[in-house]
Amino acid sequence: MVSAVADRTRALPARQVDAVVDATRVVGALIANTLAQIEPPVTMPQWRVLVLASDGGCQVSAIAEDLNIHPSNSTRIVDRLASAGLLERHRGTVDRRKVLVTLTPAGRDLYEKAMRLRKVRIEQAMGQMSVAERKQLVDALTLFSDRLRAGAGPSPEGTGPARSSTDA
Repeated sequence: MVSAVADRTRALPARQVDAVVDATRVVGALIANTLAQIEPPVTMPQWRVLVLASDGGCQVSAIAEDLNIHPSNSTRIVDRLASAGLLERHRGTVDRRKVLVTLTPAGRDLYEKAMRLRKVRIEQAMGQMSVAERKQLVDALTLFSDRLRAGAGPSPEGTGPARSSTDA
């Protein structure tokens, strides 16, 4: 009998990894398609910033860290989103060097519209599955997302310790 640990450490079949990679491509295309339908249009990195800011705001330094970019590049992304009326900057009250960004009402509307569009497409696909298939999918995706959050590579879009999996 193979232990659970030994089973997890065995080389994964390429077919399984390829299937997950393909699914991430499909989801990436879904996100890109959703972003193409909203006004004003936003890039994938800009979308990620909006997602990060959607949960009460985030610091510009955290954006740079999450996107794995230089702080000056995160500042430029924030500048563009602020110019578009989607983000607001707030100086820290304790440390004025810290800059917090939050969604404006227009930014919140854009975020919610994009999420609604994405959810419609997901509901359409899931509606073609049986109840058992949907449960199996949700269980597998929950487990996979938890493993990614636990440190298997860079943080997925919009995720962190207490984030909803629907925000990505």
